[in-house]
Amino acid sequence: MPAVGAQRERPWMLYGFAALGPVALGIVLLVIFLGRGNSSTSNITGSAPSIDYAALPGLEKGKAPWPPEYASLPDRLEPLQLSSLSAQGTTLHIHQHLDVFVDGKRVTVPGLIGIYGGGDPTQGGFFVELHTHDSTGIMHLEAPKKGVFTLGQFVGVWGVRLSKTCIGGYCAMPGKPLKFYVNGKPFLGNPNNIVLHNHDEYALVYGKPPKKIPSKYNWRPSGL
Repeated sequence: MPAVGAQRERPWMLYGFAALGPVALGIVLLVIFLGRGNSSTSNITGSAPSIDYAALPGLEKGKAPWPPEYASLPDRLEPLQLSSLSAQGTTLHIHQHLDVFVDGKRVTVPGLIGIYGGGDPTQGGFFVELHTHDSTGIMHLEAPKKGVFTLGQFVGVWGVRLSKTCIGGYCAMPGKPLKFYVNGKPFLGNPNNIVLHNHDEYALVYGKPPKKIPSKYNWRPSGL
């Protein structure tokens, strides 16, 4: 299914402005590019929310792969300070990308994280502010109000244990470190407190690292 938030522009609008000349068309394209499905994150300020991630119910503590954990998702929302939404929020609408590696191999970040019951409220379904639509690793932050959201909240919605020393069933030990990266740079703090900003690239790396730590994601194919 196409990613929600990848907005298609109306071709007749572009044709109409094209008739006005290249300058007018250039202005329109610039506005579209700057505003495409992404709210500005320059005003995202404040500290990460205080959450006891270790106490979240239903966390997966085994080996990868980790499918979205739905059974306890409704019970995790309040401690995660997140909501069950009947529709995806539009006030804060930004995207990030997550890579997870275990001994050099990529672990799939599955689709439909945070989309409970297909997101259909008539069937008891809902959306969480943080979710995925596919298995590309693209994270969607679509909230009805502005605020600070974190990587820990996203992984908590996924239902996977994450701490400074463990992810799922993999815990740091001699010869098997657990490292975190933001835009290719090491992050030495608690990964749960990494604040989400538009088009950030996050990498969680356990054990043997991949040949190259990703520092950015190619957003063009997604249109986000």
